[in-house]
Amino acid sequence: MRTPFRPLILALGALVGCAGGDEAPTTDVATESSVPAEAPPETIVAERGGFIPEGIEYDSVRARFLTGSLAEGTIFQLHPDGRVTPVITDPDLTSSVGIEVDEARDRLLVANSNSAAFQGTGAGQSMLGVYDLGTGQRLAMVDLAASIPDLPADAPLFANDVTVANDGAIYVTDMMQNIIFRVGNDYTASIFHRFAPADGLGLNGIEYHPGDYLIVTGGSTLYKVPIADPDAITVVSVPERIEGQDGLVWMSSGALAITSNSENRIVALSSDDDWATARIAGVAPFVLQGTTAARVGDDVFVVHPHFADQDPPSVTRAVFE
Repeated sequence: MRTPFRPLILALGALVGCAGGDEAPTTDVATESSVPAEAPPETIVAERGGFIPEGIEYDSVRARFLTGSLAEGTIFQLHPDGRVTPVITDPDLTSSVGIEVDEARDRLLVANSNSAAFQGTGAGQSMLGVYDLGTGQRLAMVDLAASIPDLPADAPLFANDVTVANDGAIYVTDMMQNIIFRVGNDYTASIFHRFAPADGLGLNGIEYHPGDYLIVTGGSTLYKVPIADPDAITVVSVPERIEGQDGLVWMSSGALAITSNSENRIVALSSDDDWATARIAGVAPFVLQGTTAARVGDDVFVVHPHFADQDPPSVTRAVFE
């Protein structure tokens, strides 16, 4: 880990998170398996450290892992042999946190933040970068915070995770302001829902469900937020407390995989009542701290960023028990 990020070890390791995976076409989110031409190795170790890939996605069209970078902002491709090559380089990308492949529109969506918010050296930022998935060309850079009325100049900001709905609308969580932003197809931002100070502190992973609602995590709580009426938000009842909820990703079975960054495990949840309640469908423990995961066919791969040292980050296939 680079020296400027050392004060962030606890904060980022416990709080920052994002979601990955493709959107699903059915109400129960079960999806047709999309097995890559050549399955990735069970473990990929990057050739270098220091870039801190907190977010990960899999571009199934081009059969490649993409990662964000808290330290450098650049979007990288992590090759099966560990090579790390830049895919999107943009001077306005400060810390790329949650990333989302929008294959239907051939876009990459990037939650663009600034770790100064954790260091106490600045207010941070809450922005959304939108890029052509094939060429890397920037399509938009949206200032999400500009949609917050009467925002104090020193208000802390941190865009955390991003997802996209079937109609192309984009939703982004800000973990400092506890806001879900909506960005329309014209790339205009608005506040979709703002949590009360006592609710959803540290908003984290977010996923869209084709039943037209969002699943959002904050701390150890999972929320269901209807698109048509975000004030009708409910808490998803789960059989046990899952601490450190970070990235969310839909599995091919229709289960929701939650990466716990504090318990070193992925918990797969299934629901029979449209996510009013959920049951545990499987647990995949891992050794190194993980933050987010991506779906590759029927498998889920978790990224291990290495917040606290300069060791190379890695990606491993989750094995569910």
